Amino acid sequence: MEDIKQIGIIGLGLIGGSLSLTLQAKGWKGKIVGFDASEEHCQQAISLGIVHEISAPQTWQNCDCIIVAIPIDAAEKIMPSILDSISAHQVVMDMGSTKASLCNTVKDHPKRSRFVASHPMWGTEYSGPSAASSRAFEGKSAVICDQEASDADAVKLVEDIYKALGMHILYMRSDDHDVHAAYISHISHITSFALANTVLEKEKEEDAIFELASGGFESTVRLAKSNADMWVPILMQNRDNVLDVLNEHISQLRKFKSCLEKENYEYLRELIYQANSIKKIIH
Repeated sequence: MEDIKQIGIIGLGLIGGSLSLTLQAKGWKGKIVGFDASEEHCQQAISLGIVHEISAPQTWQNCDCIIVAIPIDAAEKIMPSILDSISAHQVVMDMGSTKASLCNTVKDHPKRSRFVASHPMWGTEYSGPSAASSRAFEGKSAVICDQEASDADAVKLVEDIYKALGMHILYMRSDDHDVHAAYISHISHITSFALANTVLEKEKEEDAIFELASGGFESTVRLAKSNADMWVPILMQNRDNVLDVLNEHISQLRKFKSCLEKENYEYLRELIYQANSIKKIIH
């Protein structure tokens, strides 16, 4: 990080804001400029110390790295113009939850090699600058996609940023990333949204939900508080992969439903035992 003197961040919400606060908390002394489409977010980012100043990305000639931390559909729209505006020494990285579509959008851009597609595997159900944390990312994975399409120095700069955040780095093809993300992340959010809607539909007594909901329920529906403006574009971009995992998830739910309908409790026990094997992977 000693070679990185200035960073520009487009999108000053949870991810972009947390990156800034975490780098500063870990001792990085460089300058951070930022921009957000929301004037309220810009003002909050200044008051919270997320950025040192607000300015338009077109004026960021002194930034060593420009970080795009906005919803993936918006990132796809503006990425070509960002690449148009940078010089040969600057690096652009994104932090979006899907990769293949964005990488395809810029694959023929003359400055494609200055772009590094990445995804830090961290987030919360909250959004906006006020949700940003200086204790984010530590011990989590950061995925760099299609690194062979990026210049070696650009990849190293992005690696240095993620290492400074305390993350370990994985390398994947963008298509493979989107498949894995559908199974590990995206289905979890859909399940949480659906469960929250189920409870809200069937349990009309709000006091009962509040009083009886235990830690297990709270942890399961925590993701249901996630921002629709972020998640609808993600699910749109990764539609085919999400539909594949959703079909498998529905198939698994039908097995549990069938066990109860047929009073087949031995098979129900087998299904639960099978699920318990996840303990070997996630401790």
